[in-house]
Amino acid sequence: MNRLKEKYVNEVVPSLMDKYKYSSVMQCPKIEKVVINIGCGDATTNSKLIDASVSDLELITGAKPVVTRAKKSIAGFKLREGQPIGCMVTLRGNKMYAFLDKLINIALPRVRDFRGVSRKSFDGRGNYTLGIKEQLIFPEIEYDKIVKLRGMDIVIVTTANTNEEAFDLLSGMKVPFKK
Repeated sequence: MNRLKEKYVNEVVPSLMDKYKYSSVMQCPKIEKVVINIGCGDATTNSKLIDASVSDLELITGAKPVVTRAKKSIAGFKLREGQPIGCMVTLRGNKMYAFLDKLINIALPRVRDFRGVSRKSFDGRGNYTLGIKEQLIFPEIEYDKIVKLRGMDIVIVTTANTNEEAFDLLSGMKVPFKK
């Protein structure tokens, strides 16, 4: 069993059960999935940039990314419907816990001037969104092989009903929030 999942089962669930007075373990909020998205707006001019982002995302997550395409044409952005503009991966189960473990304990501390992630990035329904400015913070990415520095959005989807429950769940799993 994964370290983070073990921590969730043995420490986080009992503390949440105690704090929110749940009658069953199944009422306890849990992390459902993690969605990682890289947008490549400049891929409209150079299609090789998508391939680089896909390979980076595959290295980071260990899962095969899906190329996302434009839903409609926008002339101002030189964008046509169906044109590839990004890639994304949805992680569940053990891969999700492994990725979160790596993100919390290895990648985030490598960010320059890191003081913690924002407490305000909850969406009101218990999901948390986190933006990363460059993919270099992950240990799998080699600096010399980077085509272009890319940011990514990481969405942590939980079964929590409120932001407070989701915050307690994530802080119990040692997500480094700002003080």
